[in-house]
Amino acid sequence: MFFTKFELFVALRYLRAGRKQAIISVVTLISVVGVAAGVTTLNIALAMNAGFREEFQKRILGATSHVNVLKASSGPMSEYQSLAEQIREMPEVLALIPTIYGQALLVSDVREQPVMLKGIDLSGTDQFSDLFPTIVEGNLDGFNEVDLIPTVVLGKNLAQSLGVAVGENIRAMGLQGELSPMGRMPRIETFRVIAIFESGLWEYDANWVLCSIEAAQHFFGLSPHQASTLELRIHNIDEAPSVATQVKSIAGSGYLVSTWIELNRPLFSALELERRVQGLAIGLIILVASLNIVGTLTLMVVEKSRDIAIITAMGGTTRTIMAVFMLQGLTIGLVGTILGDLLGSGAVWYFDTYQVFHLEAQVYAIPYVPFDLNLGNLILVSGMAILITFLATLYPARAASRLDPIEALRYE
Repeated sequence: MFFTKFELFVALRYLRAGRKQAIISVVTLISVVGVAAGVTTLNIALAMNAGFREEFQKRILGATSHVNVLKASSGPMSEYQSLAEQIREMPEVLALIPTIYGQALLVSDVREQPVMLKGIDLSGTDQFSDLFPTIVEGNLDGFNEVDLIPTVVLGKNLAQSLGVAVGENIRAMGLQGELSPMGRMPRIETFRVIAIFESGLWEYDANWVLCSIEAAQHFFGLSPHQASTLELRIHNIDEAPSVATQVKSIAGSGYLVSTWIELNRPLFSALELERRVQGLAIGLIILVASLNIVGTLTLMVVEKSRDIAIITAMGGTTRTIMAVFMLQGLTIGLVGTILGDLLGSGAVWYFDTYQVFHLEAQVYAIPYVPFDLNLGNLILVSGMAILITFLATLYPARAASRLDPIEALRYE
C-alpha cells in the first residue's frame, strides 16, 4: 500500500495531539516505550544466546579437533601411519595429528591432582603453534625433546592449583606401571614445564596436560607405532560431517569416526532451544505493546470522528481514512523499533566490552556472559516488531473507515 503526502500529514498531525487531547499523547508515548522495551529486551536476549554459541564454539574448536578417528574396539591403534597418510591426502584436511590420551596423577610440592595427559605428534605439521590453545606463559621450544627430561604444557588453572611455574619440574604417576615381586607398581616420571596454555574453557584449563607423543608412549608403556586417536583439523568446520563420511569410507568398519558437532550436540541443542523459548517469550512483550497501539488508535478514532466525517465529506475515500490510521500505528511501531534497536545495540556493546556479568567458571566453563550482536537477528527482530504493529493497526483503521459521516456530524 502506497501512502500520499496528505495521509502522512494528517497521521503525523494526529500524533501531535494538542492540550485538549493530552491523554492521547500519553497513551501514544506508552505505546512507543512498550515497543522499544520489547525490541531492546529481545535484541539483548538473542545477542546473549549468540554470544554463548560463538564463544563456546570458538573455545571448543581452539582446544579440540574437528574430526576424530579411533578404533571401534578398546585399546590403542597400531600401525596407524598408512591410514594417516591416506587421510592426509584429502584436500579438505588441514592437519592430521596422532594423539594419545591417558590418566595420570600430577604431584607437586603443594598438592597432587588427577589429570588427563594428552600426547601429540606434531612432527608432520607446519602449523605447530596454531594447533595449541593460546600460550600465556613460556613457549613451545623443546616440546618434542625427550632425551633428558620430557616436557609438558599445563593448563593455566591447573598450574595455579599445583603451584607450578614455567621451568619447574613436576612428577607424574601413571596407573599402568611395571611388574615387580610386589605386584604392578605405578609408573613415576619427572616432566619439565615449558609453557602454560589458556583455552578459556575451565574444564580443559584445570585438568589437561599436553606433551609429545613420544613422551606419552613411554609413560603409558606403548610402542612407537601406537596411538589412541587420529585428530583432524579441516579448512571448513561446517563440512565436518561430510569429511567424517569420507574418512569412514577410507578407514573401514574397524574404526569409529566422530565430529566436533556430534561430541557437543547436547550443548548446542540446549542453546538453540533456549533461543527459541526466549524469542517466543519476549515476542509476547512486543505483542502486548502492540495492543497499546490498538487502544491508542481506537481512542483516536473516537476523538477524531468529526475530522473523519469532514475528510469523508470532502471526498476522502475509505482507503484514505484507513491509510491515516495505519500510518499512525506504523509510525509508533517504527519509532519504538528504532529506539529499541539503538538501546539494545548500545547495551550489548557495553555488556560485552566490559564483561559486566560474571559467571562461576567451574560451573559454566567460561568466566563471563558473552554477547554477540548479529545483524541477521537485528533485522529479524525489527521486521517482526514492525509486522506486529502493522497488524495491530488493521482493526482500528478499518473501524475508522466504516464510520458514518452523517452520524458523526449530527450533533456538531
